[in-house]
Amino acid sequence: MSCCGVRTEGEGAFTGSAALWAKQTDDGCFQLTLSVPGMHCAACITTLEKGLREISELKEARVNFTLRQVRVKWCDADFDPDEVVRKIADLGYEARPFDPEAAGFARDDAEARELLRALAVAGFAAGNIMMLSISVWAGAEGATRDFFHWISALIALPAVAYAGRPFFRSAWAALSQARMNMDVPISLAVLTAMFMSLYQTINSQQHAYFDAAVSLLFFLLIGRYLDHRMRARARSAVTQLMALSANGATVLGDDGEKRFLPIASLEPGMLVLVAPGERIPVDGLVEEGRSDVDTSLITGESNPERIARGDRVYAGATNLTGPLKVRLMSAGEDTFLAEMIRLMAAAEKNQSAYVRLADRLAGYYAPAVHVLAAITLGGWLYVTGFNWPVSLLHAVSVLIITCPCALGLAVPAVQVVAAGVLFRAGMMVKDGAALERLAEIDTVVFDKTGTLTLGQLQLIDTGPVSTESLAIAAGLAAGSSHPLSKALARAVKERGIAPAVVTHVEEHPGRGLSGLWRGRKARLGALAWCGADEAQLKAPDMPHLALAIEGRKPVLFAFRDTLRPGARETIERLKEAGLRIELLSGDREGPVRAVARELGIERWRAGWSPQEKLAYIEGMAKAGSKVLMVGDGINDAPALAAGHVSMAPSTASDIGRTAAHFVFLSESLHPVWFSHAVARRARRLMLQNFGLAIIYNVIAVPVAMLGYASPLFAAIAMSASSIVVVSNALRLSLAERQLKRGFSLREGAGQAEQHRQSRKAA
Repeated sequence: MSCCGVRTEGEGAFTGSAALWAKQTDDGCFQLTLSVPGMHCAACITTLEKGLREISELKEARVNFTLRQVRVKWCDADFDPDEVVRKIADLGYEARPFDPEAAGFARDDAEARELLRALAVAGFAAGNIMMLSISVWAGAEGATRDFFHWISALIALPAVAYAGRPFFRSAWAALSQARMNMDVPISLAVLTAMFMSLYQTINSQQHAYFDAAVSLLFFLLIGRYLDHRMRARARSAVTQLMALSANGATVLGDDGEKRFLPIASLEPGMLVLVAPGERIPVDGLVEEGRSDVDTSLITGESNPERIARGDRVYAGATNLTGPLKVRLMSAGEDTFLAEMIRLMAAAEKNQSAYVRLADRLAGYYAPAVHVLAAITLGGWLYVTGFNWPVSLLHAVSVLIITCPCALGLAVPAVQVVAAGVLFRAGMMVKDGAALERLAEIDTVVFDKTGTLTLGQLQLIDTGPVSTESLAIAAGLAAGSSHPLSKALARAVKERGIAPAVVTHVEEHPGRGLSGLWRGRKARLGALAWCGADEAQLKAPDMPHLALAIEGRKPVLFAFRDTLRPGARETIERLKEAGLRIELLSGDREGPVRAVARELGIERWRAGWSPQEKLAYIEGMAKAGSKVLMVGDGINDAPALAAGHVSMAPSTASDIGRTAAHFVFLSESLHPVWFSHAVARRARRLMLQNFGLAIIYNVIAVPVAMLGYASPLFAAIAMSASSIVVVSNALRLSLAERQLKRGFSLREGAGQAEQHRQSRKAA
């Protein structure tokens, strides 16, 4: 809710010229990347980009909120980049050289520690001052009352000075740039109450409100700390993608000598050696070798791709089985992985521009509070003949009674209750603002493998296969880690068939397995390698293995992915809610078509790259659609970040889970629908809370302006409004059982119908 553009001089700040950190680009221009840790909200993005556009020499100025990063570009060789640093400082922020490794936990942890310390100080001070105030409330007068007031002042003054820093810094940064945020009225209320209480204490008067000021800080810090922890729970997916980038590569010279060179020293045309188990460091063409390569980064499919001479490979993919010699085509900033990082950063930047309900209201609320307090002060000065103590007392009452506690809790209170409801249903909420966005969606886009399906291959019957053939195939597959081999071995075991004894088993990268069974040569692997004819395929769209035994006709095994439990019922419920359903996958057309047909999804696309998925989601957003993206792979990460809101299963890649706003923890897909239903109810409660807060202010503000509310009464009324807002948020728990019961009945009916269909087919 606040925009904390704060200059915090410290370690990492510029001590020399920014030109030392600038890099020349391929087009002859210059680029500088700066870290701006003071960014905390969408208003910060607007302030920085608008301010930097005032520098005419800059060709480009982009802000990445996720990494707290500013990137500028210019083409005039005489331009001094220190002007950019000075401009950022003038806008109220500190600029540092950008360090990707330091853009993760350190900054968030430092801010969390500061908030936690401030919370502890405010809580300790509030508790002690409350105990001292009991005597005053009980009727202590004269010297006794003054004594307790002075002790309260000695506790409150340093406590407010320390614990109020997050609000004071934020308010000052906003005011210094002629802007307004919610921390301005909070700071004014606390400071005015403190100075008024100190004035009363010095003059041995009755009213002192140290307890109200410190307690107000304590409760506001609780909300600020919880909000920070929710936002900082997950590290940026961009930094995790950066971790996949190699520092260097093993290069083979013309004389066969191996040298490890840093990425910056690599040039197109070099021959790079990639050993089994290593990540491929560059984009290039395979010049020698065969292997199975995990291309989930690109396609999202768990089934490895067989790679041979002439095939293209990409940086970030993992070489699984055999050594490869790759002729380098591009490295560093020109690779597919680097493009993924740029896409991801751009998508997260667009996502961060979303303005929360509370932030929208703050733009109108904060100025209104100040105007009302000023009117109260001026009016009472006129009525009382410039009696400053009385006039200021009433103005303080207005500031306290309108303090945005209820408004500040209107959204977080509902978010906390909704997060608890969703967690019990198997859905983890990573971003509170995502609940607001989830309630606004009109389209749901699913990935296939690992999302609508479990990514667990299952052996299917394509014709008569003897028990002996299954046993021999299992004997060959037992020593392989290939997903198809593991699925075959698991299926044979489930059928109670013992694997045959196969000796001299050898793995052939990119082809399959060979061995001896009773003196006969046996092969299990690619169809062509085993001499099988593709015309035999009865399920051509499915993954296959062939078993070739010397002197026998090859036998084919087909596999399919397993649908995620609750997938059919979830799709039906989402359609009933008026949402459009689409399927985008990097898999081949056949398997995608089969899943779409089985689930009743009419709009689907197959064989799409991460760039195509991202472009499609962004195109839908520009057309006015609000998309929920549900995916699991690294290749889905840019699309997950670009969606209006996104979800991933707990089995997703680390980067996929990080890019998503929600993570569902069970195998069932039903938390996807349940979360949407809860989000819609939560949004209604948020709007109701805003309405309750506004009604409270409509009633309470005139009372305070007319002088019928002391600061103590104002503090009590403000606390009461917060209790009402929290109580309304708790109503969401009452709807939990009803929603769960409704889905359980639907899911049970769907499973029964599926069972009947299976029996009918049998």
